[in-house]
Amino acid sequence: MGKFVIKKTPSGGFNFSLYAANKEKIAVSSQIYTTKSACKSGIASIGKHSVRCIEEGRIEDQTLKKVEKLTCPKFEIYFDKAGLYRYRLIASNGESIAMSEEGYKSKSGCLGGIKSVAANSPTSEIVDESVK
Repeated sequence: MGKFVIKKTPSGGFNFSLYAANKEKIAVSSQIYTTKSACKSGIASIGKHSVRCIEEGRIEDQTLKKVEKLTCPKFEIYFDKAGLYRYRLIASNGESIAMSEEGYKSKSGCLGGIKSVAANSPTSEIVDESVK
């Protein structure tokens, strides 16, 4: 089972990281939340939206010459500045809620990361390290 870890930022906000069962970090929050409650809502949204995106094939591949635009929620695969594959999860309201922390050398690796988010996020425990 994976886990979400909530941390407090230097500015007083909150963010999270998602770790797979093998302790590998597979996603981070795309934003800083002003409250812990909002951060936990973002975590819940990841579980709900990521599974739906996998079940419905909602993965928009922006690395292709002809991109088939999808409605939200969706995962987006894109190239970062270093030319590596990355993903982000876009909620139904159009806001990015999670993304890969590091780039992948291959598209298949990136897709594996997306599948891992969907597999781990719905059942992951939440560890609050913001109180330390």
